[in-house]
Amino acid sequence: MTTVRGCDIPEDLHYLVEKHVWARRDGDLVTVGLTDVAQNLAKTFVSVTLKAVGKKVAKGKSLATAESSKWVGPVPNPVGGEVVEVNDAVAGRPSLLNEDPYGAGWIARVRPDDWDTEVADLVTGSEGVEAYQRFLEAEGIECGAG
Repeated sequence: MTTVRGCDIPEDLHYLVEKHVWARRDGDLVTVGLTDVAQNLAKTFVSVTLKAVGKKVAKGKSLATAESSKWVGPVPNPVGGEVVEVNDAVAGRPSLLNEDPYGAGWIARVRPDDWDTEVADLVTGSEGVEAYQRFLEAEGIECGAG
């Protein structure tokens, strides 16, 4: 785990930096969630509405809607595919997004249509950390402040 401007950025995940979404390949599925940056910007999540299992969700389209006291918005799918599992625990306890964004706070698992092609649009490893660092610096974002 790397910390950039107070934000935790695991190097083993793939990121859609501008949307604060992470993806992790788990066998033939991709687990998707919101980043530590997202939960710091949004503050305390109060509601999460998940897409139905079995639904096809195109890349960039919403896998869920998350609501906090400061923000309401979509959780975009970083890779197109079918929703095969949703995290009902997050729907019942939205604060999991704040408490454990890379663990218990995952949003959905997707069976990707074309991981090998679409992963090229995501950043990972040191490149992902550096991309997030540039974004955070450009936007003046720090985690844990305030």
